Amino acid sequence: MNAREYNFDGLVGPSHNYAGLSFGNVASFNNVRSASNPRQAALQGLAKMRELAARGYAQAVMPPQGRPNFRLLRRLGFSGTDADVLARAWREAPVILACAYSAAPMWTANAATVSPSADTLDGRVHFTAANLNNKLHRSEEYVQATRTLRAIFGNGDRFVVHDALPPVPAFGDEGAANHTRFAAGHGAAGVEFFVYGRVEFDPSAPAPKKYPARQTLEASQAIARLHGLDPARTVFASQNPDVIDQGVFHNDVIAVGNGNVLFYHEQAFADEAGTVDALRRALAGVEADLVPVRVAGSQVPVADAVASYLFNSQLLTRADGRMALVVPHECRENAAVSSYLNGMVGSGGPIEELVEFDLRQSMRNGGGPACLRLRVVLTEEEAAAMHGGVIMTETLYARLVAWVEKHYRDRIEPKDLADPQLAIECAAALEELTRILELPGLYDLS
Repeated sequence: MNAREYNFDGLVGPSHNYAGLSFGNVASFNNVRSASNPRQAALQGLAKMRELAARGYAQAVMPPQGRPNFRLLRRLGFSGTDADVLARAWREAPVILACAYSAAPMWTANAATVSPSADTLDGRVHFTAANLNNKLHRSEEYVQATRTLRAIFGNGDRFVVHDALPPVPAFGDEGAANHTRFAAGHGAAGVEFFVYGRVEFDPSAPAPKKYPARQTLEASQAIARLHGLDPARTVFASQNPDVIDQGVFHNDVIAVGNGNVLFYHEQAFADEAGTVDALRRALAGVEADLVPVRVAGSQVPVADAVASYLFNSQLLTRADGRMALVVPHECRENAAVSSYLNGMVGSGGPIEELVEFDLRQSMRNGGGPACLRLRVVLTEEEAAAMHGGVIMTETLYARLVAWVEKHYRDRIEPKDLADPQLAIECAAALEELTRILELPGLYDLS
């Protein structure tokens, strides 16, 4: 079956700011309350989308979510006009105001888990928006994420967009940041790989001691059931709790997969040998051979992997069947990582090419190239059935750049979140964006 992988990159919103809300995300915490540049952040993301589209990869845009989240603020007791709400929240609970202004939806790897039609029982593409209930600032993202996915993938004959799992600790779900698909080709039947950080109903299971484990086994199992996945082609594995405590808050900070290749750090999984063997056996069932690319701690310590986001890179299949690794510039600024990459490329392994991008604004907020994109495998018929206004083209790129330059500030400091004018600017920007992307009624900002 002919199919392509579409990367839906999150378009950075006009309120992009550094609030340091994500305990366990070292980069986010390191830049807490510093000044951000929303215009630069959005333009950096758009430049990446444009370049990858020009290289022949299927590229699309995931629109930002509405900010500030006035519904959250009013539910928490802040009342009056919008200006009153912002002023009181800034005065009495600035952290809650920062949560309402969170820039985190830009990382669409957390938006949902996606299973292509080649893997599902009913032959449709399945989506489940992540409930992200581990953090207040992310816990309401699923409302708009579900709304957006249903707007883009509204054809019920081809797509199913499930409601998010119950937003309780037992079903903590972080989306595709803890999910990878392996297959001989995008259109072939594949193996879906779920990585979890803890087990809710087994207190004896390993768990981190310092930072929270955000994904549960129970959530991963529920999504596999919802999507109608074949148990013989579904693998569950535990993260290494020790690396979670070193800042590996999602599996995509320590491992990335594509096709039949798993690029991973030796400390990624609680049972490295067992995990690799389970994937190898499952892939054999779909006539594919797993190609593990293992990075030893002696080559790249975990701290360097986290600082550079080496594994939070995109692994893409080129037209010639070889693979390209899309990395942030920070990988070249870290001596251990840069040395490893120099030795890897051209060594005869499956990764043939490095593609580097300046994503400094995203990196400072705790997300690299892989965080910015949601992978959606679509056949030609499915691609024709989705909303086409979000597909990246030169025309769309030019319109979005002009839109960013018109609406985005070049500096936001923490105190600016109390400015009613910023909220007005954000609403005006999103209203115009719905016309550009041809998605009327996308937002409910009441």
